[in-house]
Amino acid sequence: MDYRRAVAADAPAMAELFAAHHHDALTERERETQGFVQGGLDADALRSMAEDGSLLVADDGGRLAGLLGLASPENLPSPPPPIRALLAAQDSLEWQGRPLRSTPFLLYGPVVVATDYRGQGVARGLFDTALQAASGRADVMVAFIELANRTSWKVHVDGFGMTPLGEFTIADRAYGVVGASTRPTTPDARR
Repeated sequence: MDYRRAVAADAPAMAELFAAHHHDALTERERETQGFVQGGLDADALRSMAEDGSLLVADDGGRLAGLLGLASPENLPSPPPPIRALLAAQDSLEWQGRPLRSTPFLLYGPVVVATDYRGQGVARGLFDTALQAASGRADVMVAFIELANRTSWKVHVDGFGMTPLGEFTIADRAYGVVGASTRPTTPDARR
């Protein structure tokens, strides 16, 4: 598996992967068992994100196995509501005893793994690649996870050791904010 930065030519495959795992494309049962992504990332948006270097992909010999967003908050001219809410909560969210606002961070996500590649370490490979890409650019990678997306919570908090930082609500949807140090010194340092 080749973990690399996405390029513009990856946009159609990324859009297909994103659409197949979008909240609205899945049944309730599928959302419960496999998780989901949200937002309106079509091929044009994903191409733009690839061109500005804010997407990583897992490439299995030309077949897209997964994708992960990793962006600086400053690079988002029109962030969607959950990111706006996260950015508005920076003073109440803390990372290692300091307000998030005073901590250099990158936004982590969305993360999507193709159904055929689940359980094969692709999400872990993308996570580890994101940590390497973020090292030196930020102290922490920060993600928001809709609390109804228990699969994503289990992967990121229970599996990868991301630390819960707080919660926010938009309309009737509750989100948890989690972070991972970009400078772990031991396997347990991310916790």
